[in-house]
Amino acid sequence: MDAFTAGLLQRIRATESDLSRARDEGDEFLVDVEQGELDDLRRLAAEHGVQVGAASF
Repeated sequence: MDAFTAGLLQRIRATESDLSRARDEGDEFLVDVEQGELDDLRRLAAEHGVQVGAASF
C-alpha cells in the first residue's frame, strides 16, 4: 500500500470516528461538517481506485 492510500484510509477512519462522536453528542452542526468531509474523502478514494470498507454510516 502506498503512502497516499494509507493516508487516505487513515483520514477516512478518523473522520468516521469524529462523525460517530458528533452524533453521540447530538452536535448537528459538527455532524454536517464531518459528513461532508467523509463524503469528500470517499469521493477522492473512488476517483483514485482506493477500496474503502463498508461503512456503518
